[in-house]
Amino acid sequence: MKNIFGVPGDFNLVLLDKIDDVPGMKWVGSVNELNAGYSADGYSRVKNGFTSDGSSIGCVVTTFGVGELSAINAIAGAYSEHVGLLHVVGVPSTDSQKKELLLHHTLGNGDFTVFGKISSFISATTSALSDPATATAEIDRVIESAFINQRPTYLAFPSNFFNLKVPKSELDKPLKLTPPPNNVEVQDEVVSEILSMIGKAKRPVIIVDACCGRHNATYEANKFIQLTNFNFACTPMSKGSRDIDENDPRYIGVYLGDLSYPRSKELVESADLVLSFGAVLSDFNTGSFSYSLPNSKVVEFHSDYTKIRNAQYPKIRMKELIGKLVASPELKKLTADYKPFQTSLDLIQPVKLPQEHKITQAWLWSNLGSWLKEGDVIVTETGTSNFGIIQTKFPKNVIGISQVLWGSIGYSVGSAAGAVIAAEEVDPTRRVILFVGDGSLQLTVQEISTMVRNKNKIYIFVLNNSGFTIERLIHGREAGYNAIQEWAYTDLLKTFKATEFETFTVGKIGEIEKLFKDDAFAVNDKIRLVEIKLDTFDAPENLVKQAEASSKVNDG
Repeated sequence: MKNIFGVPGDFNLVLLDKIDDVPGMKWVGSVNELNAGYSADGYSRVKNGFTSDGSSIGCVVTTFGVGELSAINAIAGAYSEHVGLLHVVGVPSTDSQKKELLLHHTLGNGDFTVFGKISSFISATTSALSDPATATAEIDRVIESAFINQRPTYLAFPSNFFNLKVPKSELDKPLKLTPPPNNVEVQDEVVSEILSMIGKAKRPVIIVDACCGRHNATYEANKFIQLTNFNFACTPMSKGSRDIDENDPRYIGVYLGDLSYPRSKELVESADLVLSFGAVLSDFNTGSFSYSLPNSKVVEFHSDYTKIRNAQYPKIRMKELIGKLVASPELKKLTADYKPFQTSLDLIQPVKLPQEHKITQAWLWSNLGSWLKEGDVIVTETGTSNFGIIQTKFPKNVIGISQVLWGSIGYSVGSAAGAVIAAEEVDPTRRVILFVGDGSLQLTVQEISTMVRNKNKIYIFVLNNSGFTIERLIHGREAGYNAIQEWAYTDLLKTFKATEFETFTVGKIGEIEKLFKDDAFAVNDKIRLVEIKLDTFDAPENLVKQAEASSKVNDG
């Protein structure tokens, strides 16, 4: 981690001074702790998307009590979605804690442990430093856990520890970032069983899901696809994962149960063996639990266990297991002559509309792919963007960021602020492109200020449909609580005193096509905001169906 996100507070200020003492490390700063947490999440996702070994995580620093609680929604989202990050909290000195002083930012009851206890439910591990002799080992343990488990971890750092010295030898110890090895005997049994199922299968299919990418197993998954020639699909949560190429002739689209493209649904559900890499079987990731995949033909590869039919094998992790399969001579022999049963499936047909026609969701998402470039980072917001992007064909090496499971409205703005920092670390020419609804933007708009302050180059597409369209579709179509105040969105960059920027408002097909065909607009050289005018109730078809299903679930 080279960039640290967070908000200063009196219990972490001296710690923040230390960031400047570390060569190559920078304090980014954020305008509130919630956005800082979102930024650390987006940063972690992009760094893992760019590095083959997943050797980076995000870090957010907050102050005790008021600061850490403000960040907790973002931390919970990262926990839910398997995103590794470190949450460092500057807390009162150990002496103050022992005396149970009635300090500000406390509950007034002398309990300094309550906030750490809250975080323990949404962290892979927590630690409250209390002994200088064990502090470095504890810090290492917490960082290692974030890497290995790809979940947030929590570190309470007392203010009187910031200037303490530790033996240099303690700092020279390398971090242990590799997951523990699988049990050889059990793994051999699992490999044998999977190979037996592959040997009997006539129409096998692979589904690459979110945790495959989160736990750095997409390299092995891609090797498996190349070796076996099996057809493969992705899911909404895995769209835009490293090493998974939508232009591969074996790719058969996004599998979303009943909300899939009919041909994708048919190809996946007609398979006699489904190898599921990193499944997250949530409602929005499965078309409201409409998967039609009986256990008898499914093998699930997970970050900390494997499931074959109805049998579970704890601690048989997918990265090592898929690697063992790829290296198996038996797999090569079984699949040597295998031919995929579907090749070069072109599911996404661009919608055609006249130049004077209003921009529609169907047109936008089906035509967006023609403007995207290899290596882009696409951040989409909960709502029409998350569902619409499924209808966009990604070029090679595109990283997709969305929050399909946690679904916190406003997530994408803070996440994009972290994503663009990470992208600029690796390759400043890579474009980061944010799609956010007007309602969502109003929750976290302040983080555009951080992007302006850091002179980040990013595309911000604001989908202006006069409120919370996803909520309107679920319930309250005309309700006042789903409406928002109209803003002058194209004035935002001026309000935040951006210097090099462009803004546009488009409402017709011809206007947005003009932008997409403009060579200068395609160059990543400034911050840009494009307001897209859309009808209030216009939405991607799969969102309309999902909203209907969600409404029924809510009604019991």
